[in-house]
Amino acid sequence: MKEFSVSKIKTTASILCAVWLGLLGNQASAEVRMQGSGASFPFPIYSKWFRDFSKANDNVRVDYQSKGSGAGIQDFTNQVVDFAGSDAAMNDEEIGQTKKGVVLLPITAGEIVLTYNLPGVKELKLPRDVYPLIFTGEVTQWNDPRIANANPGTKLPDKKITVVVRSDSSGTTYVFTGHLATINSAFKDKVGQGKSPQWPGKTHFVKSPKNDGITATVKQTPGAIGYIEYGYAKLTGAPSALLENKSGKFVQPSDQSGSAALASAEFPDGTLPGSDDVPDLRAWVFDPKGADAYPIASFTWLMFPKDMPDDKAKAARDLVEYCLTEGQESASSLGYVPLPDNVRETVRKAAQLIQ
Repeated sequence: MKEFSVSKIKTTASILCAVWLGLLGNQASAEVRMQGSGASFPFPIYSKWFRDFSKANDNVRVDYQSKGSGAGIQDFTNQVVDFAGSDAAMNDEEIGQTKKGVVLLPITAGEIVLTYNLPGVKELKLPRDVYPLIFTGEVTQWNDPRIANANPGTKLPDKKITVVVRSDSSGTTYVFTGHLATINSAFKDKVGQGKSPQWPGKTHFVKSPKNDGITATVKQTPGAIGYIEYGYAKLTGAPSALLENKSGKFVQPSDQSGSAALASAEFPDGTLPGSDDVPDLRAWVFDPKGADAYPIASFTWLMFPKDMPDDKAKAARDLVEYCLTEGQESASSLGYVPLPDNVRETVRKAAQLIQ
């Protein structure tokens, strides 16, 4: 009887030990969850990247909420997310508000296009001295002579232009208004550059959130025009206007014209404010040179804290490496511009500072 009791106790102890070891094993292989938020500009490609990376790494899950660059920076600063995305990077003041430092990484690039809703108009050319004035409210009719002269043989309607702009704080808006302010003094004086500029308070200006909001509003509104990321235009079949570049050539957005625009980008020397070792990888091309360059192109950035828990820091570095390698292979098909090799290597080195 005693032998049976001792045996039973040993068996029970073994079971409990196995359960305990199993629990330890589960904890050891616990899933690392990375939550991000921010720019809607790169959301289509981020969705693919983060989903595919999570599938390839059983112990890591990466989620991203498209909220706009301004909201992403705010979430990052308030430490409610592990990382953020911004088309406007971060300015010096925003960097100064971070509590754990920041590593800013240009991770992909894209173009901003003007999509329009003009039934029967298959191709639309917009001159360099005209399309900024659409967004100041000075050019208000589609058959304005300045538009008509650039589109001989095209019947443009005698219809008021409905201008659709972002309602949220947006890095896409920052890049777009930066370009318009650079090439047109009237736009610079009346609207200026910003993530949330003061658009003209006119009845034909309509506001809509994020890239998908502008895309939907333009599609539903005959006579409308709005600015969106090229990837959204490509994925949704939205038409894109040919824009006159600095060389006087009307250029369609494409991988090639986007690469030509970014070829003139130069990263600044030195480090980010408040850091001795994190390189400043904020570079802008508001009016690119080159006959084949599309006039509105930009990098978009991922932001990670410099100081992270070890498991999340490793996941972040692995994620960046995935984006720089396998991820870049899908850029073109989704309407983004693959990073040049020299930029990839620069980003790879900077990512090692996430610790």
